[in-house]
Amino acid sequence: MSNSSSFNEFLFLAFADTRELQLLHFLLFLGIYLAALLGNGLIITAVACDHHLHTPMYVLLLNPSVLDLGSISTTVPKSMANSLWDSRAISYSGCAAQLFFFFFLCSAEYYLLTVMAYDHFVAICKPLHYGTIMGSRVCVKMVAAAWGSAFLHALLHTGNTFSIPLCQSNVVDQFFCEIPQILKLFCSDSYLREVGLSATSLFLGFVCFIFIVLSYVQIFTVMLRMPSEQGQHKAFSMCLPHLAVVFLFVATGLFAYLKPPSISSPSLNLVVAVLYSMVPPAMNPLIYSTRNKELKEALKKLIQLLLVQQQ
Repeated sequence: MSNSSSFNEFLFLAFADTRELQLLHFLLFLGIYLAALLGNGLIITAVACDHHLHTPMYVLLLNPSVLDLGSISTTVPKSMANSLWDSRAISYSGCAAQLFFFFFLCSAEYYLLTVMAYDHFVAICKPLHYGTIMGSRVCVKMVAAAWGSAFLHALLHTGNTFSIPLCQSNVVDQFFCEIPQILKLFCSDSYLREVGLSATSLFLGFVCFIFIVLSYVQIFTVMLRMPSEQGQHKAFSMCLPHLAVVFLFVATGLFAYLKPPSISSPSLNLVVAVLYSMVPPAMNPLIYSTRNKELKEALKKLIQLLLVQQQ
């Protein structure tokens, strides 16, 4: 991706000017990053190693953990390295790669959350037909469609964004490369195509959100009619973690991209970016494992096995 500007690197917004605060930023990000690595890594290993969890529901659960690991690994290590080495720079190609992978992984996770809503709908509203509707092949096709569509979507956005001439400066008001901040640096009369793509992305996101809402309206309607409290509790335990993850993902993302310009500032943008790019990957494993009995049992077995091997 070539650009007509003379800039060959971008400069991130610094979290702090003093060395002590830079090291504090490094330690804070390191703690969140290690928590995300540990939580998502345990879920991936538990699902992969326990043959009882080799079902469409848990295959769908494994994929967001993989995507969370990827998305937080795309942005946080570079920011930590910059703080540790007192630097703000990222290369032009590195910024393009970071934008592509972050957009790709976040989009794929959102699409998979939509697929998971459909999976829960079938499991609760049509339990007798679950094996037929959500078979292994169907599950693999849905996952592949989510990953593939997100890849093409990210490729279009990245290619279009970095084909626009750079007119302003090379200072990004963020700690990683994201489309809204990058577009501020480009020629104001040249990014209408990206605005069109962004509008399309918002429309697709809105369609996915409406699908999730409609799925849960039908799910809760069926749940309220269940004669057994045990059945209601089981259905609630299945749906609550997914709803919590969707809310966390959508709420932080919407606030980051649709907040009023009147309350926008570099410091607020940094805080909001931390919320939507780092908090969900670190919190999602805790949310998923809190109410899921089978997953908790698998995690207990895995942790016990790891402790035995260390002795």
